[in-house]
Amino acid sequence: MGRLQGKVAIVTGGNSGVGAATALLFAKEGAKVVISARRQPQLEDVALKIREAGGEVLPVVCDISKREDADRLVQTTVETFGKVDVLINCAGVLEEGLKPIDRVKDEDMDRILDINTKGTMYCMRAASTEMAKANAGSIVNVASAAGVFGCGGAAYVASKSAIIGVTKHTALRFAGTGLRCNAICPGTIVTPMVAGMNASNMDMDMFTQMSKHGDLKVPPCMPEDVANILLFLASDESRAITGQIIVSDFGSTL
Repeated sequence: MGRLQGKVAIVTGGNSGVGAATALLFAKEGAKVVISARRQPQLEDVALKIREAGGEVLPVVCDISKREDADRLVQTTVETFGKVDVLINCAGVLEEGLKPIDRVKDEDMDRILDINTKGTMYCMRAASTEMAKANAGSIVNVASAAGVFGCGGAAYVASKSAIIGVTKHTALRFAGTGLRCNAICPGTIVTPMVAGMNASNMDMDMFTQMSKHGDLKVPPCMPEDVANILLFLASDESRAITGQIIVSDFGSTL
C-alpha cells in the first residue's frame, strides 16, 4: 500500500479492461487518478468503484485521437491537482478480422493509427511538457506483443510498433532528467475489446500464421496482471528504468 502516495496519475482508456484495473490499483496505492475515455457511463462506473474504495478520482470524457482533447485532459489534470506525475496510455482499438498487409483497409489504417498511435503521442507530448517542468515523471505505454513480433492485423501491428519506437525516442529525449518512458507489450489479454472479436470475419490466413509462432496452451493475461507491471513502472521503485520494452505474455512467444 502507498506505493504511489502523493502522485497524480492519468490513465487513458480508464473505462474498462487494463485501464480500469490500473486506475483501481493506482488509487488503492495512494494516487489521485484521472481516468479518460470516450464513453461517459462506463467511465463513471469505474469512478464510482474507486470512490467506494476510498480513492480519489477525476473522470474526464476524452477522445485522444483529437489533439485538443488530449491537451485538455492534461490541462484539466494540472488545474485540478497541480501536477501530473504519471501517464499510463491504455486507450486503444483493434481492427476487425486480423487483416494482413495485402488486405488491410484504408479506413482501418486511419482509425487505428489515429487512436493508437497519434492519440498516444498527443497525450505523451502534453504530459511530457508538464513533467519536464519538474524534471520528474513516468510515462508508460501499453503497446502489444503484436508490435514486437508482427502477430496481428497490419494496421494494429503498425500502430503498436510505432509506440515502441516513440517510447525509446522519448526515453532518449529525457534521459538523465528524471522523466522516464517505458512500454509493456502484453500478449492476449482477457478484456471486452478482445472478447468482441468476430470469428465470422476473421482472416484465417493471418490467424493460421500467427498460431505457428505462439504457444496456444499458455494462458492469456488478465487485466490485473498488466496493471501490476504498470504499477511498478509508475512507481519510484523503477526509477532507474527507462526506454525498456517489456513483453508480458507468460512466455507464449518464446
